[in-house]
Amino acid sequence: MEGKQDWSREDIKYMREAIRQAKKAEAIEEVPIGCVIVYQEKIIGRGYNKRNLKGSTLAHAELLAIQKASKKLGDWRLEECTMYITLEPCPMCAGAIVQARIPKVIIGAMNPKAGCAGSILNLLEERRFNHQVETKKGLLEEECKKMLTEFFKKLRKRK
Repeated sequence: MEGKQDWSREDIKYMREAIRQAKKAEAIEEVPIGCVIVYQEKIIGRGYNKRNLKGSTLAHAELLAIQKASKKLGDWRLEECTMYITLEPCPMCAGAIVQARIPKVIIGAMNPKAGCAGSILNLLEERRFNHQVETKKGLLEEECKKMLTEFFKKLRKRK
């Protein structure tokens, strides 16, 4: 079903904003992954990869967006929010999404090497946890994949 879903205009709009965030990462030579968190039809958290810039393993797009959204709402629980992310979350970010109680995540491209929303594991829908996340996959998938593929091609050429 990936990539073949009927996406709403709003879903497309928010994923386009996540892609804009990813392009900010690319502009500073970070892996182009972007994320937005939406609450009541407003973006309350944005993030893009800043691991090299901040010198921190924790500076993933999702974690930065979660921090901003939590600050905006004044709560660590993001129970009525939707996250839009250009690449399937890694184990750390999938865990943070579950911990933040985000009910829905919409993913652009899957991550066969590190993804934890179904590629390697599915932490988001793990029934043994006290919270599960509804996931929809494949929104603007080709655009999200292409951004990453081109980034890594350029990186290999530089090295």
